[in-house]
Order: sequence, then C-alpha cells, then structure tokens
Amino acid sequence: MIAFVSGTVAATGPDGAVVDVGGVGYAVQCTPATLAALRVGEAAKVPTSLVVREDSMTLFGFADDDERQVFELLQTASGVGPRLALAMVAVHTPDALRAAVATEDLTALTKVPGIGKKGAQRIVLELKDRLGLPTGAGAADVRAAAPAAAWRDQVQAGLVNLGWSARDADAALDAVAADLGADEPPAVPILLKAALKKLSR
Repeated sequence: MIAFVSGTVAATGPDGAVVDVGGVGYAVQCTPATLAALRVGEAAKVPTSLVVREDSMTLFGFADDDERQVFELLQTASGVGPRLALAMVAVHTPDALRAAVATEDLTALTKVPGIGKKGAQRIVLELKDRLGLPTGAGAADVRAAAPAAAWRDQVQAGLVNLGWSARDADAALDAVAADLGADEPPAVPILLKAALKKLSR
C-alpha cells in the first residue's frame, strides 16, 4: 500500500493532481477540499489509499490521515465503493460522518450524491460499530444521543417481535421519547412496558 506521496505538485485538475516524486508523476484522485490546498510547483505530502481492481490501480489522496482512514472504513459497507466513499468525505468531514452514523442521521447521509434512504440505512447498520464517535466539537452531543438511539433500536425490535408493525412501534417510541425529556433513559424493559401502554390506548 502507498500510505502517502511526498513531492512537488506537477499539475492539478477538476478531480485530481499529479505529484512528482523523484521524477515519477503519481496521479492522485482527491476531494475538492484537498485539491484546494495543493499548488502547482509547491511541495506537498498527501496521505493516500491505493485501490486495486482487475483493470486499474487508482491512488486516492486526502487532506489528512483521519480522512484516509474513514475513506477506507466506508468501503467495508456493502454497496460503497471508492468513488462513493470519496464523495462521502468530499461532502462531510470525518467527524460529521461519524456523527451522522452514530446518531442515525439519514438526512445527512442522503446529501451525498448516490446515497438514497435505503443505502443510508445500510451504511448506518454496517458501520455504526466501526466508525466510532466524533472527537472534535459536538462529540459530547453525539455521545449523549448514541445511547438514546440504542434503546430505541432495542425497544422497537421488542415491539416488532410482539407483533406490532414498525410504523406503530415508531409512533409509540416517539411518544415515549417525548415523555422522557433530557434525563437518562430508564432500562429497556421499563421503556418497552411504557411503549406497550401507548400502543394499547
């Protein structure tokens, strides 16, 4: 794997740059934000990820190592290839992606061209335990929201297993969540009982 390229920027284009490393020009596909930081004739060190296919070898470049790691993790979700992963890190910062997945923010994920609601749901399901939580500003808000999302999943699964439809379960969960306020949610069995009360009315 080529972890980074370090040399002189020989050229830039709409979707990539060429970095001259010891007389060899490496074509690197980049996000617009990464490209904006590169200047022809200036030295640059670009973290990279090499994607090998049967008919091609493509080098993707990033603003920093965190962006590269998130790009690689995104591709572990089914249906997410390197082009879509690059689009995701182009639209959202790594921490914004972590926050979107941790809080199940499908609206944020569907802002990426090529991702529909079902694709966003699959990404959340498959990456929730892999991407981790954001480390920058807003991390505390996400840490508070993540447990809430977890109890909702468990209670919804319990209601569906008891024969309620997903739509009815969601409505009951919304009502229970409104009653909770900002306090720490109680244990799942208590929440399940509260949801069943809402549904039996």
